[in-house]
This record gives sequence, structure tokens and C-alpha cells, in this order.
Amino acid sequence: MSNPFEDPIDSSSLGSTGPTFGQTQPLSPSRAPTNYSQGHLDLEAQLPQQQGFLASSPHPTAVIFHLLFKCLAITTYLLCGFIFDNFILVFVVCVLLLSFDFWTVKNVTGRLLVGLRWWNEVKDDGTTSWIFESKPDNRLVHPTDSLVFWVTLYATPLVWGLLGLAAFIGFKFQWLLIVVVAIVLSGANVVGFWKCQKDAKQKIQSFIFQRMMNSATNQGTGVSI
Repeated sequence: MSNPFEDPIDSSSLGSTGPTFGQTQPLSPSRAPTNYSQGHLDLEAQLPQQQGFLASSPHPTAVIFHLLFKCLAITTYLLCGFIFDNFILVFVVCVLLLSFDFWTVKNVTGRLLVGLRWWNEVKDDGTTSWIFESKPDNRLVHPTDSLVFWVTLYATPLVWGLLGLAAFIGFKFQWLLIVVVAIVLSGANVVGFWKCQKDAKQKIQSFIFQRMMNSATNQGTGVSI
């Protein structure tokens, strides 16, 4: 009786069905590591959408302060009238918050979110002139920043107008003083940034027209030579 452990193994009988020792089998493209990497990339692509519009903005702090003082002023107007029976205190707090919002939008958030800034300059003869400032790459403004800025800019005086109408119907005429201050300050920013945006568009159009004229002149000079 022969011992099966002593019989020689015929390598040809193995065929190509099994791997030989010392050799590494290459991984196919459909194996788990590739699928894991693809799933990881898909998860990273979905993270900004899950985090909200604030995470997609390149200036989240500016967006927060652009909304902060507006919301605080409206909240103070609506709630403090029922909590504190002191109109002068509510008036002072609302005017301070509205002033902070006016200065922040005019000098900080407008420049960071949409690349625009405006101010009035008093000349020697006593007259005033509008001064507009816009960054050269104004066309590269982030859509989230632009949406938040312009929607809240135009919506703020409308909201205060509705609050003023409610105060008038309720015969709370003293509260109209706060509404008037809010509409004047927010309306000034609306007019200023509207004119500033219009001026920026004119600058871009004149720049494009000048480039086209220079290109046409250079081509004409090259042909004549």
C-alpha cells in the first residue's frame, strides 16, 4: 500500500485554476477598495449640500452679521413692546441696532459679499456727490453671497413698511417713529447699492467696449501693414 504523502505531485494536474505560491494576484477594478473610494468621494460631494447655505458661502461671518442686526431690530420692535412698558428704551435700542446694521451693510458686508461700496463726499462748496467703489472681478461674486445680500437688502424696508402699516391701523402712532428711522436707514442702503451696482455694470460695459475697440484697431493696423 502506497503512502499518499510520498507520491509526487504533478504540477500539470493543477492546471490554471489555483494560484501558485509566491505570486500576487492583481485586484480587479471592481473590487471593494475602488468602490470604497468612490463612495467616499460621493460623500464629500454631498457634504456642502447637507451643511446648508452658510457652509457654501466663502464669507459666512459676513453673512451672519448681514442678517444679525436686522433680525435683532425687528425682534426688539415686536417683543420688547410687550415685555417693557417703556417706549423710550425700546426706541433707543432699536435705533442703535438699526444704526449698526446701516454701517455694517454699507461698509463691510456690501464690500465682502458683492464687492460694492458707496459713500457721500461733501465738496468745498457744500454740495454732496455719490462715490461708488467696486472690485474689478465683480462678475465672480459667489451666488450664495449675492442672493443673501440682495434679498435681505430689498426685503428689509418692505418688512418695516408692513410693521408701520400695522402700527397705523392699531393707532400706535409713537411706534411709527421707529418705523420711519428703519425705512430711512435701510432705504438709503437700497438706493446707494442700487446706484453702485448700476455704476459697476457701466464700468464693465465700457471696459469690454474699450477692449473690443483696441482689438479691432490692432487687427486693422496689422492688415494695413
